[in-house]
Amino acid sequence: MIPAIRRRYNDTFSNEAYQAMLAWLGGQYNHDPKFHVAETPVFFPADFREKVFQACTDIIGTVTAPGYAEQAARAIPPGENVPNQDERPLFLQLDFGVCRAEDGTVVPQLVEVQGFPSLYFFQGLLDRSFRRFFTIPDGFSARFDGSSDAEYLELLRETILGGHDPRHVILLEVDPKSQTTRIDFIVACAELGISEVCITEVDLVDGKLYYDRDGERTQVHRIFNRVIFDELKARTDLERKFNLIEEAEVEWAGHPNWFFLISKFSLPFLDSPYVPETHFLSELDQYPADLSAYVLKPLYSFAGMGVNLHPTIEDLQAIDEPEHYILQKKVNYVPIVETPDEPARVELRMMYLWPPDEERPILVNNLVRLSKGEMIGVRYNKGKTWVGGTVGYFAP
Repeated sequence: MIPAIRRRYNDTFSNEAYQAMLAWLGGQYNHDPKFHVAETPVFFPADFREKVFQACTDIIGTVTAPGYAEQAARAIPPGENVPNQDERPLFLQLDFGVCRAEDGTVVPQLVEVQGFPSLYFFQGLLDRSFRRFFTIPDGFSARFDGSSDAEYLELLRETILGGHDPRHVILLEVDPKSQTTRIDFIVACAELGISEVCITEVDLVDGKLYYDRDGERTQVHRIFNRVIFDELKARTDLERKFNLIEEAEVEWAGHPNWFFLISKFSLPFLDSPYVPETHFLSELDQYPADLSAYVLKPLYSFAGMGVNLHPTIEDLQAIDEPEHYILQKKVNYVPIVETPDEPARVELRMMYLWPPDEERPILVNNLVRLSKGEMIGVRYNKGKTWVGGTVGYFAP
C-alpha cells in the first residue's frame, strides 16, 4: 500500500529473522501461538488512515447512540439473556476489508462489528516483536492514543480489573486450554495477575460465584468474559453449575449481551459510504436481482461459520428462520500486499476500549489478517506463507 516501504521490507526480509522473532515471541510467556503469525506487518498510508477513521466515527456514532441497546434487544436469542447488563460495551471491534473504489482509490469496507474483546494483549506483544526484529519506519504506529507499551498495558489493567483485587477477577472461557487464541489469555493473565478459568470450574452458591485459586476457595467479583454462547451450547460434554444466565453477584468486564447487541445484527442499521448495503433476510420483500453480488450470513455464528458466499434463491427460500440471517453486499478484498509469490488480501480490525470514566470509546490498537484465499481464515490459507495474523502500522 506504500510501495517504497513494502519494497524495502520485502527486500530486507529474512526467514532467519522471522524465525528468531517467533522464538522470542513464544518465549516471553512460554507459549507459542496456535495460529500462523504472518511474516509481515501491513503499512497503511495517511489517506487510508483518514478514511478508516471516518468509517469508525460513522459506525461508533450509531452503535453508541442513546436507545440503540433497546432497539437491538431482539438480537439476544431466547434463553441467552444475561442479567445485570452494563449501560454500554466495554469492548468494540470494527472489521474492515481493504477494497478498491470505482475511482481506483483504496478504501475500507465494513465486514462486521463486535461488542466482544479481541486479542488486545497479544497484539501488544506482536507489536514489540516486529519492532525488535524488523525495521518499522519512524513515526508509524500500531496504536492510536499515543500510549507507550507500559501505558497501554496499564489502560487494559484498569479497564478489565475495574478496581478489584486480581484474585477476585477471572478470565472465563470454555475449555480455555484448547482455544486457538489461548496465547492472548496467557499474556492477559500474566499481566493482570488473574486466573484463566474454564466455566466448568465455577461454582454458583447462593447467588455468588467461586473458583479455586491456589487451593483456596475464592469468590469471583468480576469476570473478563471470553465465552461465546454458540460454543458453550455445543459443548454438551461439559458439566457446569453456571451458564452465564443465572442471577449472580458479579461484575462483567465485557458483558455477554453485547456480543449480540453489537454484531452482524447491527449492520442493517448503519449508514456510511464505508458500510456495504445490508438487509435482514426476513425484511426483504424481494431478493436482489444479482444475488452473486451478495453474501448470506447467519446472525448467531462466530469465526465465519455458516457463511454462504454464493447464495441462490433456493438457498434463501429454504431457510426456516430468515430473521436469523442477513444478506450483505459482498466486500471485495483487493490483493494489495505484495509477497514473494502472490499478493495478499487484507482485513483490518480497529480495536476500542470504553472505560467507564470516558465519554467516548478509545481507539487503542489494531489487528490485521492476511489471506490469499476466498475468505479470511485458516482453512482458506492452508500451506500458504505471508498470511495469517499480524499488525498494521499507520503513517503519521
